[in-house]
Amino acid sequence: MEHSAKMFLSGKRDVDTPWLIPCTRALTRLAYRSANRRKDKANVRRFSYRYQRTLARPAEVWGVGYLTGATVRLRFVPAPPSTGIVFVRTDLRPRQQVPAHIDQVTGTQRRTTLGHPPAQIGLVEHVLAALAGLRIDNCQVELNAPEPPGLDGSARGFVTALLDAGICRQGARRPIFGVEQSLVLSAGGATLALHPPSCTSGAVSLRLGTAEGPSIASEHELYLSYFLDYGLTAPIARQVHTQALTPGLFVQELASCRTFILEEEIAELRRQGLGTRTSAADLLVFGPRGPVDNTLRYANEPARHKVLDLVGDLALLGADLCGHVVAYRSGHPFNVELVRRLHQQLPAAAVPERQAA
Repeated sequence: MEHSAKMFLSGKRDVDTPWLIPCTRALTRLAYRSANRRKDKANVRRFSYRYQRTLARPAEVWGVGYLTGATVRLRFVPAPPSTGIVFVRTDLRPRQQVPAHIDQVTGTQRRTTLGHPPAQIGLVEHVLAALAGLRIDNCQVELNAPEPPGLDGSARGFVTALLDAGICRQGARRPIFGVEQSLVLSAGGATLALHPPSCTSGAVSLRLGTAEGPSIASEHELYLSYFLDYGLTAPIARQVHTQALTPGLFVQELASCRTFILEEEIAELRRQGLGTRTSAADLLVFGPRGPVDNTLRYANEPARHKVLDLVGDLALLGADLCGHVVAYRSGHPFNVELVRRLHQQLPAAAVPERQAA
């Protein structure tokens, strides 16, 4: 068991084994105690670089918003190097820009919200996941509503539009940060940790990339694991997913995984005026016997979607990460808090960007 747990935590393969849940709990508790002893020590450093990327041309997506029920037009627009991801509310006069950055987070209840009213955008995590998963770093995201289109509750529609538009490399470099010692958050029965990459030497590397996307040394990649556990009597079974984050694997393994909700939660959301044009066929609704009016795309689709959400929330750092993120029963509040802690420890070298010759 000990050997298998270490194999799992290395992030090298998918595992769907229930007994790993208590095993990993113990491992994360150990990491938490260790991290607490070093909490005052600077822990984040740059491990590598890659070149930034943007779109070759604009792309457009239409759909119904989950929150407002409005018909929403979203437009991805290429942006210059070091712009980052910036949401633009085109329905406001004058237009309002909201950077996709940790400093702009104003809500994490069931979704991630950026900005302050009236220039506010909710449910940004699926759009951010699509961009981060494809390693698109600079883009303006134009919206004529306070939310993106809900589509089918996944990032697939956004990914399809972005790939159709094409992706091009830019001259500026984007840092890849990691931790030297595990950074662990734990509260209320939930745990979220970022563990160091497998290689912790002082070398800083830069890969030029390939036609498929920017190439990153395997020791500087990001792995993500999510343990979903709503209890033994819950309609969603305990499940696990681990994923190495590369553009190709994101498209194949995560992009199509849909958001989910319990049937018993729907009435309360309707009472709040949310989801007025959304049906059980538009996302995953779980009743006592499983999905309602829908079928799973993967046996562990809910856990995979939690990983997708993690990818979107981690993009709020404005830089790449390497190492292994391990999450147990965590959600947007923990995701955002981890990014906030990392941002507070970013070295000064995170700010300047250089153009390649």
